[in-house]
Amino acid sequence: MKNNNFVINKEEEGYNLTLTGILKFFIPSVIGIMIFMFPIPYLDGKFVTYLEGFTIPIAVIKDYIQGFFGDLLPMFVVISIMITLVGTLYTKIMKPSFILKNEFLDNLFNVSFFWTITRIIGAIFVLITYFKYGYEMIHSGNTGGLLLNDLMPVLLIVFFLAGVLLPLILDFGLLEFVGVILSRVMRPLFGLPGRSSVDCLTSWLGDGTIGVLLTNKQLESGFYTKREAAVIATSFSAVSITFCLVVISQVKLESYFIHMIGVVAVCGIACAFIVPRLMPLSKIENAYTKDNEDRDHETVPKGKTLFTYGLQKASQRAEKSPSLFSFLNDGLKNVLDMWIGVLPVVMAIGTFGLIIAEETPLFSYLGMPFIPFIELLNIPHAVEMSETIMVGFADMFLPTIIGSSIESDLTRFVIACLSVSQLIYMSEVGGLILATKIPVNFIQLLIIFLLRTIISLPIIAIFAHLIF
Repeated sequence: MKNNNFVINKEEEGYNLTLTGILKFFIPSVIGIMIFMFPIPYLDGKFVTYLEGFTIPIAVIKDYIQGFFGDLLPMFVVISIMITLVGTLYTKIMKPSFILKNEFLDNLFNVSFFWTITRIIGAIFVLITYFKYGYEMIHSGNTGGLLLNDLMPVLLIVFFLAGVLLPLILDFGLLEFVGVILSRVMRPLFGLPGRSSVDCLTSWLGDGTIGVLLTNKQLESGFYTKREAAVIATSFSAVSITFCLVVISQVKLESYFIHMIGVVAVCGIACAFIVPRLMPLSKIENAYTKDNEDRDHETVPKGKTLFTYGLQKASQRAEKSPSLFSFLNDGLKNVLDMWIGVLPVVMAIGTFGLIIAEETPLFSYLGMPFIPFIELLNIPHAVEMSETIMVGFADMFLPTIIGSSIESDLTRFVIACLSVSQLIYMSEVGGLILATKIPVNFIQLLIIFLLRTIISLPIIAIFAHLIF
């Protein structure tokens, strides 16, 4: 029995809600929401009133861990990146069967030539920076030193916390529940199947790369057309809460985290509504790559409401949730995946970008056309901010690193929100899209990046002026 997007198999048709299933869905999901989304009145290491500022619990835990380990964290980063390099080179040269036959280890270490070179460069940069040996432009406090001592320790901690705790949101039915509830929104507003909301939520709560991989898999399975896959990957593979927290921390505005999430959400909806209706996305062929009889089924089963069907899907997922051992095992795998997959890339591309920003006028020239636009929006320090706009195409963290010294809180807030809203950064999401079968090329990604920038900037500026 099939009903539009949600395919009703015999298991679902005969499934009855149970109190156990509902509790398995409800309790972990609420805990996850509390940890990652619930605002608490906490600022500068102490509890305050909500009027003075607030943040989320995971940010407080991050601060405690960072304070406890202190100066040891850069060394942990070096060790992590070196383990990544050794594992990658050993895999590529020796081709050990115990790695190649293990799906998890194979994905970690058996990467493409481009990412292998990136990991080598990241390891070289981190060693030069840690031991302060060689070219000063690599290890100075404005380039590699800034990354290793300020940004990377935060990434190390946040990735650990997110990897261990995100399964509370991902593995107990919350995505299934929200995916059903949002099925009535995706097709009318964005011309996308209801299941695409799950891709977006997975990206927002997990990681943008996960959303891209899910989208590519749905394309290959015949659930998405080429155009739908391109739209979802470039408009709905949202930057995760984890990365948003790191970005807002980089500009020292953690107390405005909830404001940032709200502004970014508004920008994301606006861009998702407008950009797919413009070139190049509007010209991509709206055809499937494979036949699939289970596609395009979006009607809720007769006798069920959106809520009850969403609860049924969530409860079914929760009853299949992992044991405590599997939960911890999957969490640690998530941690390793982020540490090994992201840290060397940020070190390599981030250091390159900062060297270019510090030693050349390239980003100053690229940002000049935006200066009148920024001034029109009445954003302070327009010239300094303009230098951060195009660098976001290389890596999401570079704009906030470059702009972190700007005195205006309003300007730093705008930079943080914009760097997340631009979405297409080549160090991760953009590079991954190019490596999949999603039909978007480099030039098209650059155009989409510029369109998202132009649309998001005035929206962010309006909210920034209201907040500050």
